[in-house]
Formats: sequence, C-alpha cells, structure tokens
Amino acid sequence: MSDTKTDQLLSLESVKIGLISISDRASLGVYQDEGIPALKTWLEITVQNPIIFETRLIADERTLIETALKELIDIQRCDLVLTTGGTGPSRRDVTPESTLAVATREMPGFGEQMRQISLNFVPTAILSRQVGALREIENHAALMINLPGQPKAITETLEGLKDKDGKSKVSGIFAAVPYCIDLIGGPYIETNPEIVKAFRPKSAIRAR
Repeated sequence: MSDTKTDQLLSLESVKIGLISISDRASLGVYQDEGIPALKTWLEITVQNPIIFETRLIADERTLIETALKELIDIQRCDLVLTTGGTGPSRRDVTPESTLAVATREMPGFGEQMRQISLNFVPTAILSRQVGALREIENHAALMINLPGQPKAITETLEGLKDKDGKSKVSGIFAAVPYCIDLIGGPYIETNPEIVKAFRPKSAIRAR
C-alpha cells in the first residue's frame, strides 16, 4: 500500500457500530452465537474506517431488544446498529416490532431489498419481516437494520449477488449504508470496493 493511500485510510473518522444477536438458545449458552462473529469479520474486511464495536447477545424479548437498541444509540452513540435473528413469523420473533417501537422513521427500502436478494436463494424469503429504520434523538442519529440469523445469509444480504466474474448483479444493502449515515450526520464511511462499493452521488463524494 502506498504512503498516500495509507495516510488517507489513517485520516478516516472512526465509526461506532452496535451488533445485537437475538436468540433465546444462544443467549442461554445452548449453542455458540455465530451472528456477531460473522458480522464483525465481514465489517472488518469491508469498512476501511477504524471501527469501535459494541456487542450484545440477548433473548427474543421485546423489552430486552428495545433496551439494547436505545442503549447502543442513546448512550453508546453508535452510528449504525445491526441486529441478527428474530425476524421470522414465529411468536418469539419480535425483532422488527422492537426496532420500529424505538424508531423515529422507517426506511422501508432496506427490508424490500433484503427480501429481494434472499428470494434468489430461497422462496421462504417472503416470510422474513426485516426492517431498516432511524432512531433520532436531540443531538444524535443512527441507522438500525435487521439482518438474517445465518452467517451465509448475512453476507449475501450485505454484499448482494455477483456473477461468475465477480461483477455485481443485485446490489447488497450495505452499498447504501454509508450515504445514509452521511445524511443523518454520521462519519464518512469508506468501503473496500472489491467487496462492496459504497454509492454516493458525485456531489457527496469527498476528494481524496
């Protein structure tokens, strides 16, 4: 890596990301949680900014989920909060309801695109109720996104679909995340374009 490129990366603002894995059994230690490790690994190779992680492993309980979301945004000041698990149709799946309960505005495009991506792999993608939303308080805002529970599905949702030559066929949702965070006053996030190329209008791209 050239000195210029190194200096550019070192000058990037840090981004604080909250990760919440929602699972009754994993939270009780019945099996090892795979959601948070998968998300951390993917984000570390995709986001070029320094990342500060805040993680929570909790049961499928509305009160716990809502409390964790508010703590990560209002107290820990996370810029982005990603949840994994609890988005299906079973009675214990309450992540979307919990997310919308603490949200100030819904961002429906995230849920629509996640289901569109997953439908390329399984017809049961229509059963997913994942949502994206903003939580805005007096002097801070964050983007919240519900992701699938399986590591493979998490990667597919974030990256999108690529052809045999590695070219993008269907955009993953993370391509829109950096610009969304720009618009709500968060740090300017750079990504590894070989994994996900962040999209911004030309007027919003910072000179390097």
